[in-house]
Amino acid sequence: MNGSQIARVRTKICGITTVDDARCAVLSGADAIGLVFYEPSPRAVTIEKAKEICASLPPFVTVVALLVNAKRSFVEGVIEAIPVGLLQFHGDESEAECGGFSVPYVKALRVKTAQDFSEAEQAFPSAVGILVDTYKKGVPGGTGEVFDWGMLPTERCKPLILAGGLNGSNVRKAITAVKPFAVDVSGGVEASPGIKSPKLVKQFINEVSRERTS
Repeated sequence: MNGSQIARVRTKICGITTVDDARCAVLSGADAIGLVFYEPSPRAVTIEKAKEICASLPPFVTVVALLVNAKRSFVEGVIEAIPVGLLQFHGDESEAECGGFSVPYVKALRVKTAQDFSEAEQAFPSAVGILVDTYKKGVPGGTGEVFDWGMLPTERCKPLILAGGLNGSNVRKAITAVKPFAVDVSGGVEASPGIKSPKLVKQFINEVSRERTS
């Protein structure tokens, strides 16, 4: 699916850790929220906290569960406990490890070369999309750093979700350059690690909305 064919760019606010932040994201116009099930992250949530957050959500907001090399039993437990609409795998998972669940998945890719995206499309044919993020050794995501968008192909078979150092100041430039299906932000809208800034969340989503109409 070529990015230029997308009528509008979707927005995901990732690393949600509180009910207030979830409500802020939704009221600001987010299409999806991301819940991080990876203990080393400052944005990690427990299943119990995730239940509380999800119970506060209105209809038609996608809940995305972010996982890093998680055991299959844990993934199944997350799916059983909360209304997950999409799984997002950020580790070294194979296609077999990502697939076969009751909900679809996207595979996260830390971009190092111009061939990476096309290779990921081929390696994960069952993925509903590929999320591209900044490569930083030993860090599975959430670096807060921008990578060279010029490495991304203009012709794609799968939807591209753009992450990596996005914020309200650069997201319009990113959308113009990459033409992604969706944008994904976490640290770029935070007051502190794991705590969102309502002002920055609204600014980010407003910038994406302005891009939709420009």
